[in-house]
Amino acid sequence: MTSDPLAILVIDEDRVRASIIEAGLREAGHCQVTIIHDVTGVARCIADTEPDVIVIDLENPNRDMLENIFQLSRAVKRPIAMFVGHSDKASMEAAIDAGVSAYVVDGLRQERVKPILDMAISRFNAYTRMSLELERTRHELEGRKVVERAKGVLMRTRGLSEEAAYSLLRTTAMNQNRKIADIAQSLIMTAAMLEGGGDIGS
Repeated sequence: MTSDPLAILVIDEDRVRASIIEAGLREAGHCQVTIIHDVTGVARCIADTEPDVIVIDLENPNRDMLENIFQLSRAVKRPIAMFVGHSDKASMEAAIDAGVSAYVVDGLRQERVKPILDMAISRFNAYTRMSLELERTRHELEGRKVVERAKGVLMRTRGLSEEAAYSLLRTTAMNQNRKIADIAQSLIMTAAMLEGGGDIGS
């Protein structure tokens, strides 16, 4: 998150509880607060307001309502702090799996709003960094597999050693200002076409 003022969307069917959350947010210096009381229109409201953070307060959520909120959490990719009056272990685990950043049971007090919001943002940022790192690692592993297959093609079709095959891939990538994995993928596709679409395995 940036240091710019946060746009916060509060979802609460109960106007009294919503006013408690709003007071806690404004006391913490958050002025861009939007409150909605009808959860059925939440998707459109999120699209319209583009909030940085979402705060949801549900006194007695039923399973259908929770599932709708969890689907929302998976879709919006924003920090979500969720207050519930009552919960069970299964609902809490489902909330975590869905990406809810802070799940607070029976804890709605004005002075708790800011630290819980800060925790939600911190957890969301940490989760996002971890997800990006995992994605980068996955791409690197996939790239290495492609390079290994391309080396195998060169070794088989040109009689090169493994070192020479890799050197050829690297030199070609440098000359064309492309990634080695991209050169390797092009080579594998070309070899597959020349061999009639047969499997080019290492």
